[in-house]
Order: sequence, then C-alpha cells, then structure tokens
Amino acid sequence: MSRTVRGAVIDAIGGKWKVEDLDLAEPGPGEVRIKVMASGLCHSDDHLVTGDIPNALPMVGGHEGAGIVDAVGPGVRRLAVGDHVATAYLPACGRCRWCSQGMQYICDTGAGMENGFGLEGNPRFSRASGQPIGAMQRLGTFADHLVTDESQAVKIDDDLPFDIACLVSCGVATGWGAAVNAAHVRPRETAMIVGAGGVGMNAVQGAHHAGAAYVVAVDPVDFKREQAMKLGATHAFASIAEAMPFVESVTNGQGADSAVITVGVVDGALIAEAFSAVRKEGRVALVSIGQNEPGIPISPLEIVTYAKTIRGVLFGNCNPTSDIPALLDYYKAGLLKLDELITARYTIDQINEAYVDMHAGKNLRGVLIHEH
Repeated sequence: MSRTVRGAVIDAIGGKWKVEDLDLAEPGPGEVRIKVMASGLCHSDDHLVTGDIPNALPMVGGHEGAGIVDAVGPGVRRLAVGDHVATAYLPACGRCRWCSQGMQYICDTGAGMENGFGLEGNPRFSRASGQPIGAMQRLGTFADHLVTDESQAVKIDDDLPFDIACLVSCGVATGWGAAVNAAHVRPRETAMIVGAGGVGMNAVQGAHHAGAAYVVAVDPVDFKREQAMKLGATHAFASIAEAMPFVESVTNGQGADSAVITVGVVDGALIAEAFSAVRKEGRVALVSIGQNEPGIPISPLEIVTYAKTIRGVLFGNCNPTSDIPALLDYYKAGLLKLDELITARYTIDQINEAYVDMHAGKNLRGVLIHEH
C-alpha cells in the first residue's frame, strides 16, 4: 500500500526543483509517517543541485522539518499518532561505538545515507512509473508527508510553531553547536564567525550565549551583517582582512581565540585565512563544505609551532535526541532567537524562487510552509 503525496524533487546536478505527485510507502517496522507542516530551506539541500554533496539522484529534498505523526508502523515505542515532532538528520541507533560515547552526530547509521533509502535499503518515495526516489537524509521534508525511522523524529511541545521548530532540526543546532561544542567558545574570548547566513547566524548566537566578550561576524552582505548585530554579534565586517585590525586591537595582536567557518561553499584559501586569524592554541571549526582542489595552503610549521587546531563540525556535534529539545527550551525561555531568523515563507511551488533569494543574500532562512 502507498499514498500519494506532493514533493519537490531534484533529478540532476544543475537542474531545477520539480514539484510533482509521488507515491509514499506505508511505515514499516520501527517507522513513522509524518505530516510535514514546515521545512527549512537549508543550503545543504541546495548542495544536491550544485553537486557539492555527492548523492544519488533523483532525490526528494529537505531535512529540516517539523510536523505531526499521523501513522506508526509495528514496534514503534517512543512516538504515537498525534505527537508533534521535529526531524533529526540521522537515525541515531543508540548502540554503536559513537552513540554509546554521546556522539550521535556520527552514528554508524550514516552509512549509505547518500542513497536516501530506508535503513534496510528500500526507497520510501517513488514515481507512478515505479522509479525509486531517495530522500535527503532519509527524510525528504520538501514533501508534505514522509516516512522515516522513529529515531529521526524528536517529540516536541505541542505549543511550538512548526515554522520555528523546523529550524532547530539543522541550521540552528549546527551553528549553535559549532560555536559551543566544536570551537569551545569560552567567557571573555574573541570569536570570529565567517559567514552569517542561516547557520552562521546561530553560531553568532552560540558564541554570545557562551560568554564571548567579542563576537565578530564576517560576511560580505550588508543585510546579514546588520542582522548579526541584532543576534549577538558585537562587531561585523565584510571580510576577514577588514576584521583583523579590530581583532588584533582587542587581543594584544594575538588573533581571535576561535573562528567558525559557516559560508555556503568554502575553499582552501578561506580556511587558511581563518587559520591565520586565530592565536596560538587557536581553534578553527569548519562547518562549510567545498571542493578539495587546490588544497588548503597552511604551513605545517604554523600548525606545530603555534599548536593550532582545525576540526570538522557535523550537525554542530550535537545529539539530536537531547539537543533539539534543549534548544527549543532555550527559545521558550527567551535565550535563543528563532522568529528573527525567518526572512520569508514560501509555498512548495515557490521553491526555486526561494533558492534564488538565498543565493542573492536576501534570506537568513527561508521556510517552506506545506498546505494541507
């Protein structure tokens, strides 16, 4: 049995999102069906279009979602029909080496994620012709319904707006965690956030929350610099080069304590520039992805003699089952700004327009509102 749903599919690198009717399988053992109410329009989904993240296509986009459980498969224990949920980017198993050490963000269930099929290897979406279609992060929140493992749905409070809750499924947790968990921003420090978009703006909030004396936002877009100042940045500049005189003035010429790189697509030269901007024992947290060529021009001597570090960041190095509810609690307590992140709301038929706006620097975060 299956049901017909409406979703946005990308068929080929360089193509456009195509909105069409799709067949959705019924939930199997341990799975739930979610009536998706809202989905963040994350840059990661655009990487399917640009090819910056290798995935098997065609694929239903979207991984940053919130909605209502409207069906459950056999053996589901944590969720029930009617529960409000936010999606989690990985079906953390709770048993592997990584989960057992509190690192759900690198759970072994991530293997095979690029195909977008269920954990047992079968698709959840298909076309009427029978063609199987994957789902971004085994979710596919650009469809108005989806089926996923129950571990990829985190129960949330019923009074939370769906358009707010969906943001914490990826962009907010990734940015906040990049500053707090990966860059380890501490009180009185100087933190530099390179890229003030949907992820970077939350790194700004995370650094502010962690007690940084100076939160320096770097972005070439005037609008994003202005918004960063409203969300916790103490200073904002168009480039690292423009920021460095100020950073050096407040650090005795030593450089920033940490740098978080959250630009849409990164290259080696920018990573090297951020690396040079941090002090001895400085920390660079890399959230952005990009191409490997021509490499990262960093001197091994600088790494060793200044004892600096670069580390990768995945989902803010957060644990979805605990950190998604925690961040939403921060929001309800007035400690995390989420309403201010939403620049525009779109219908499914406006999805290509939404990504044009993102590339034009008009949005901090666009949100797709599904019609039911």
